[in-house]
Amino acid sequence: MSNLVTTRKNGSMANTNSNGLNYPTWSSWIDEVFNREIPSVFTSNFNTGMTLPKVNIRETKDAYFVDMAVPGLKKSDFQIDLDNQVLSISTQMEESNEQKEDNFTRREFGYSSFKRSFSLPETVNEDDINAEYTDGVLSIHLPKKEEAIQKPARTIKIS
Repeated sequence: MSNLVTTRKNGSMANTNSNGLNYPTWSSWIDEVFNREIPSVFTSNFNTGMTLPKVNIRETKDAYFVDMAVPGLKKSDFQIDLDNQVLSISTQMEESNEQKEDNFTRREFGYSSFKRSFSLPETVNEDDINAEYTDGVLSIHLPKKEEAIQKPARTIKIS
């Protein structure tokens, strides 16, 4: 028989039976199962051979910014498309290496890619979107349309 241990999760306590043994409550067991970190093998993108890069999206009063951590690439590796208010960022890389010696030839090759797509709000001024790649971070500036920029509060005088 397996030994169950006392667990405390989200304030739940373990039950104690008449033998003094501690058993986790049903709710603490469920919490433990569903709050467990998913192994990284399940979060990688199996079809591309590359995990999806992390993205930070932030908003200021006059623009949105998409920052993507993608170190080790060149700006020419990226393809950024805008189609029907959907911003798509992708890359495809092929790598090959061949080494010849007197009695053998060794070839190694690899292929990796990713594609991330984001639906843009109607408030984005699509004509003025720009991007830059610096120190392993791809930054995309999505300015808001003039009418979408929040105006500062003001006091209205009564006449």
